[in-house]
Amino acid sequence: MVTGKILKVSGPLVVAEGMREANMFDVVRVGERRLIGEIIEMHGDRASIQVYEETAGLGRGDVVESTGAPLSVELGPGMMTNIYDGIQRPLQSVYDLAGPNIPRGIDVPALDREKKWTFTPTVQPGDSVSGGDIIGEVQETEIVKIKIMLSPKQSGTIADIKAGDYTVTDVIGHLKTASGETADLTLMQKWPVRFARPYKEKLPPNELMVTGQRTIDSMFPITKGGTACVPGPFGSGKTVVQHQLAKWSDVDIVIYVGCGERGNEMTDVLNEFPTLQDPRSGYSLMKRTVLIANTSDMPVAAREASVYTGITIAEFYRDMGYNVAIIADSTSRWAEALREMSGRLEEMPGEEGYPAYLTSRLAQFYERAGAVICSGSDRRTGSLTAIGAVSPQGGDISEPVTQATLRIVKVFWGLDSALAYKRHFPAINWLRSYSLYKDRLEPWFLSEIGHGWIDAMAEALRILQLESELEEIVKLVGEDALSPDDRITMETARSIREDFLQQDAFDADDAYSALPQQYALMKLILSWSEKARAAASAGSDLDSIVSMPVRELIGRAKSSKNFEKDYAEIEARMEKEFGEIASAE
Repeated sequence: MVTGKILKVSGPLVVAEGMREANMFDVVRVGERRLIGEIIEMHGDRASIQVYEETAGLGRGDVVESTGAPLSVELGPGMMTNIYDGIQRPLQSVYDLAGPNIPRGIDVPALDREKKWTFTPTVQPGDSVSGGDIIGEVQETEIVKIKIMLSPKQSGTIADIKAGDYTVTDVIGHLKTASGETADLTLMQKWPVRFARPYKEKLPPNELMVTGQRTIDSMFPITKGGTACVPGPFGSGKTVVQHQLAKWSDVDIVIYVGCGERGNEMTDVLNEFPTLQDPRSGYSLMKRTVLIANTSDMPVAAREASVYTGITIAEFYRDMGYNVAIIADSTSRWAEALREMSGRLEEMPGEEGYPAYLTSRLAQFYERAGAVICSGSDRRTGSLTAIGAVSPQGGDISEPVTQATLRIVKVFWGLDSALAYKRHFPAINWLRSYSLYKDRLEPWFLSEIGHGWIDAMAEALRILQLESELEEIVKLVGEDALSPDDRITMETARSIREDFLQQDAFDADDAYSALPQQYALMKLILSWSEKARAAASAGSDLDSIVSMPVRELIGRAKSSKNFEKDYAEIEARMEKEFGEIASAE
């Protein structure tokens, strides 16, 4: 064990000497309270350490001990439904031991050492296994069956293994390695958070992650294994968007990371998620969720650890063949922590004081997303979708964190405070947002929905862009100066905005919209537009066309429970009303 002494304490940064034998990213214990820290820089025998706990009371000469191991997480049964802090301390266990305040230096195992899990092996003695192979199963929650996998670094022959009830540290069997040594097998494994878990092959992301949010699925889709960012100013609805994605996305596992968020927002998450019902299973949403709770009053350095802890847990479930989504709120707080640590290390600052390696660090996080063929002798695929919220000050997306993120991710859902103030949810600005997965998803939409989907959504976006141009004319000369065709464009765009894009997250019938219903609703709106243009060109009264009663029915149709029947009736009603307008002429 390497032991050194503190030379300097500067906030979360501690510099210690006598650490020549230590390694970069080693976990260290600092001072009498044995605070948890990590070596982030080495100069000769001096180590710069970022401490993940409050450093008040530390001074020159205090002892620093290196554990000789990198910052790692425990992976195994018991993570699901749990709430961890940024360095994977289970907050409920900490509360039971020490009350509402986390004592400095407290060391609680991430996985319960007392609870027993029923293990069912899927291999037999004598079977040859390699890294990533599934050797058994444990029913972790009513929804999630955790696959017990061989560590990616292990291979050999199963010497013995048997079913039974075990704790995470009990030996469930033995592995005979190629060198003739025998290794114990347990339900738990450890993995360093800064190193991505290996896989056989990364696959092109070409399957839609269905969210049930019409703006996202139809206009700016994301794939399973894709990357997206949600930038927006305070109050624009980032948290609500992320909650909707966590609840409704067709993924198996959700990892929600609160990175430097305000305490009241994390409290809302902790209170709401257990009460939300998983729409596919009927159980609590927490039965397939892991929460990482890192709040703004916790030490700044722990924000970085929380992001890496979350992505490593997500990779673990991905390696089982699950579709996983990690939702980080917000990466701006992580970037602020990088800026503070960079300043204390006296590094050359980049734009607005952020470190020059900001983009590189963000890229290291997002590049761990993807659809992959998992490690192991059997062929199984899993995906990891990364969605990060960004909180630019004043909504200015030209600031460094947003711009660095946009250079990395493929989907941009730009939130607009003006839309949020109009109570338009989700407040995703359709003129600024984009998805670079659209072309890749065309074959998926053709096979799953049909040929018309792509054309219909492209036409809807074209109409919305035309509306933006026409609004400038309306501001100058008024709407009455527009041609009939332009008036119909404006009315169609209003219908697309209010009847299609706007969605009520608190309405049980409208919170989720299936893809066939989204397509049918858009066809209904475009059908009215087409018939209205034909009627106007035939000389029908424009005011009568715009004020047709059927338009109100279209507006109510988005929350229809039996949409096929209701939409067919609306289409018939539309034909009838257009006929009445034509006959009135």
